[in-house]
Amino acid sequence: MDHLISIWQELPRHIDPVALSIGPLSIKYYSLMYLVAFGITYVLVNRRLAREPFAISPKVLEDLFLWCIIGLLAGARVGYVLFYDPQHYLRRPLDVILPVRFDGGFRFTGISGMSYHGGLLGIIVVAIVFCRRNNLSFWDLADLFCPAIPLGYTFGRLGNFFNGELFGRATTVSWGMYFPLDSVNRLRHPSQLYEAFFEGLFLFAVLWSVRKFRPFPGFSFGLYLICYGTVRFVIEFTREPDSQLGFVAAFLTMGQILCLVMIAAGAVILLRPARSS
Repeated sequence: MDHLISIWQELPRHIDPVALSIGPLSIKYYSLMYLVAFGITYVLVNRRLAREPFAISPKVLEDLFLWCIIGLLAGARVGYVLFYDPQHYLRRPLDVILPVRFDGGFRFTGISGMSYHGGLLGIIVVAIVFCRRNNLSFWDLADLFCPAIPLGYTFGRLGNFFNGELFGRATTVSWGMYFPLDSVNRLRHPSQLYEAFFEGLFLFAVLWSVRKFRPFPGFSFGLYLICYGTVRFVIEFTREPDSQLGFVAAFLTMGQILCLVMIAAGAVILLRPARSS
């Protein structure tokens, strides 16, 4: 048993984040997992369109997906800059978009730092614009997507795990892991796996099972905001706070503050019919 526990704890150190290398080009599992996430979401939403009465055509859905991917990437990046490290990017604004550094010689650094909450805001903004341009209901569109989206998170968080990033706080539990990017080499919560299960599989099972229960437009969207915000808020207690921020309000991280806002927004949406009656 001790041998099996040791294998589990050392597993991240034996995972090569690079899935494929062709000359100087490297493709990481992280990127592949996000492609899988987009693909699964697209398939599930198409399945709903074929079986449920949503007034949107498959062609419009294809156009919308492109908009959402752009909104997600742009929003996630801008969200990270604003929520997690604004001081750095005020000093070095080009770091927001440039994957290279010139101080101390030319270096390729890539663009690191993405925010889930920023990505969500980015998708909401582009979806609202898209709906206005195409005479669609934003609430219906949000209800169409929200039950399917969590399954994609499963693969996104697995991508974080394969990359060895976003690991959890130090722990003594036997299922903790050692991550190669951890400079202090301590046993850590595999919080990426917690999120893959609870934000992904668990939340998908809940929201997909009640997807056809829509007492009013926007119900699934409001429920999604509350459920994801709650699950993420709890799991954040096992995640290592961002080093440049630490705890931003007593024992709460920035992620937890944003989750509280998310939960409040979901509650407002669900209470909207009661206020208007």
